[in-house]
Amino acid sequence: MASYPAPALALVEAMTAAAAADPARAVAFQGAPGANSHRAVAEAVPGGLPLPCFSFEDALDAVSEGRAASAIIPIENSQHGRVADIHFLLPESGLAIVGEHFLDIHACLMGLGSGPFAEAYSHPQALGQSRHFLRARGIIPMSYADTAGAAAYVAERGDPAIAALAPKIAAELYGLTVVAENVEDAPDNTTRFVQLARKPLDPATLTGATITTFIFAVRNIPAALYKALGGFATNGINMTKLESYQTGASFAATTFFCDVVGKPGDRALDLALEEAAFFATNLRILGTYPLARERG
Repeated sequence: MASYPAPALALVEAMTAAAAADPARAVAFQGAPGANSHRAVAEAVPGGLPLPCFSFEDALDAVSEGRAASAIIPIENSQHGRVADIHFLLPESGLAIVGEHFLDIHACLMGLGSGPFAEAYSHPQALGQSRHFLRARGIIPMSYADTAGAAAYVAERGDPAIAALAPKIAAELYGLTVVAENVEDAPDNTTRFVQLARKPLDPATLTGATITTFIFAVRNIPAALYKALGGFATNGINMTKLESYQTGASFAATTFFCDVVGKPGDRALDLALEEAAFFATNLRILGTYPLARERG
């Protein structure tokens, strides 16, 4: 807790105590109270007890150690792409994806006065999503661990020349003035969150549309990816996400993060996964869960 700015500590301590008293209802998130991840917890898990964690690793550890039943973690943004390090952290955590949630993102420029501001602090994702707004006003973007924590930091600094980009609720929590609302560069700015738990959902119990997330690697040989993915096309599987990233420094193989519509037990998906496993290596399902938003 010592890593949080002083204005956020009392709120963090109260929420942590409530979660500790009832860990079965606790939902971990990265950031200070008032962050977008806090908003996502409130929307995705009504009645849950939000547990603030300073880093993504801390939030995942809270679930692994039983201090929270689940975690809500941002995975990608419609304007700024994937959230840094998440594709590495999810497989390493040993947790399973049990749900997804889409959150409309609206940022406010806030400070101790009305400006002008020389610098604005926020999470790198939020800064990237508002880069045109900041550049047009000559405001230097300054990276911080999370959006609401940046608001608490500005309140703690007491400098009227600095600002934060954060959800409107953060201004209310930390006594800042909202100077401009909806400063994100795109009006349809949306972040996709995933919910993680210690045990995966049983695909056989899921009804309605589902999505399955998995990772796999391919050797650095011609047509390896084409062959690994061919079964999804021939079996009519809708692949909604395919993203690559490197693991290690050899650059000899690439790992892919993939979402497909369907669940194990569906014959078409079973055949596609079987064919992919023949050509790929280390294929591992990270979770099957209800589809929160139609892809198309």
